[in-house]
Amino acid sequence: MFLTITTTGTPERPATDLGYLLHKHPEKAQAFSTSYGTAHVLYPEADAERCTAALLLEVDAVALVRRGKGKGRGGAPDAALAQYVNDRPYAASSLLAVALSGVFSSAMKGVCNARPELPAVPRPLRIEVPALPARGGPGLVRRLFEPLGWTVTAEPVPLDTEFPQWGDSRYVRLELESADRTLAEALRHLYVLLPVLDDAKHYWVAPDEVDKLLRAGEGWLPGHPEQKLITSRYLARRWSLTRAATERLELVRLAETDDSEVEEIDNAVGAETETEERPTPLAVQRREAITAALKASGAVRVLDLGCGQGQLVQTLLKDPAFTEIVGVDVSMRALTIASRRLKLDRMGERQAARVKLFQGSLAYTDRRIKGYDAAVLSEVIEHLDLPRLPALEYAVFGSARPRTVLVTTPNVEYNVRWESLPAGQVRHGDHRFEWTRAEFRAWAEAVAERHGYGAEFVPVGPDDPEVGPPTQMAVFTLTTPKEAKAA
Repeated sequence: MFLTITTTGTPERPATDLGYLLHKHPEKAQAFSTSYGTAHVLYPEADAERCTAALLLEVDAVALVRRGKGKGRGGAPDAALAQYVNDRPYAASSLLAVALSGVFSSAMKGVCNARPELPAVPRPLRIEVPALPARGGPGLVRRLFEPLGWTVTAEPVPLDTEFPQWGDSRYVRLELESADRTLAEALRHLYVLLPVLDDAKHYWVAPDEVDKLLRAGEGWLPGHPEQKLITSRYLARRWSLTRAATERLELVRLAETDDSEVEEIDNAVGAETETEERPTPLAVQRREAITAALKASGAVRVLDLGCGQGQLVQTLLKDPAFTEIVGVDVSMRALTIASRRLKLDRMGERQAARVKLFQGSLAYTDRRIKGYDAAVLSEVIEHLDLPRLPALEYAVFGSARPRTVLVTTPNVEYNVRWESLPAGQVRHGDHRFEWTRAEFRAWAEAVAERHGYGAEFVPVGPDDPEVGPPTQMAVFTLTTPKEAKAA
């Protein structure tokens, strides 16, 4: 991972003043430890007319995985190798931005104890980044840097020079030039915009990232035409942090327009008297969607396969339309907790006759689960290794064959919208995989065709126009014998 900063000078204002600004002597090659590897600072050239400082970041891929404590992107077993084999050591990203702020912290703040007058002096600057991930392509690179006064050259890197028909990769070779720029401004631009272009931070985005963004964006971010995109991507699309940053940036803009202090503008806003309604938890929305689908199917005898601690069983018991509810789980501990939740030992006789809990594995056929109207597998399949899915499929669809089967599972595409989910991690440590909408649909349709079912797909939770709902549900309905034979 590599970046160079070049400036030119005169005998009166030598280019080697860059060494004072960066607090790194041009005649030395220095190394600095970072959380994810070693950062080297060296000067390929340094004289009065021209001086270039280079930052080389050697990323320790093993340290990156150990500190991230995550599984492969999406959590799929085949993606596990991506923890170690990826572009992080080679392409400028949030790793390089963090190294910039650590190694050149004084320069970024505009502080130079040896020559206090230097940081405020604009100078010609040229910045080169040989490999920069740009989700949005060269056009987005220009939209981010050109409004800040940079002359931008963003050349796409071919996917393979020997096969030009394959097109360009998502990387660009970036050159930024400015005839009149302070070094502190340039470093702050890079610190914010490198991870924005990469759109994949390697670390957990905490609330203090809002303060970091506002400090680095002081003087240029409030009026930037792409402020919304920059804020959202820098804060890893955590909507609450993005909203907080946007509100504070708007205060800054209003203060500048009114030629007043931010505190004055902020104090003029009255305290909120209305309280926001708390959103319904996704788990509750999921149970509501399942209950509605069961009632629409006309089911009265229901299996909850992989019932866990009995939350769905408890919900179904509240509806007298369901005359028999059976919870099945492989974990005796989970069944014990479910029994306590349901208060089976204190339940009335008529109510107790409606519910049953027993231990069973969904990887094997079981005569006890045959003959029911409907079966629910709510957030179950993702806890199985992919090679074991065919066994579950046969046990439920081939052997038990309820008239209706409901299957819910996370939509991995929606993970970018979760505030509390670090990039690249799955929603639960025990998830063996998480599917996209297309992957889930392909699996469900294949299962339905093999076993004589029809399949419909229902979103659960807010249906985002870009990434879909947080939970996806398939409703399988057993076809008539004639239709089953045709399938």
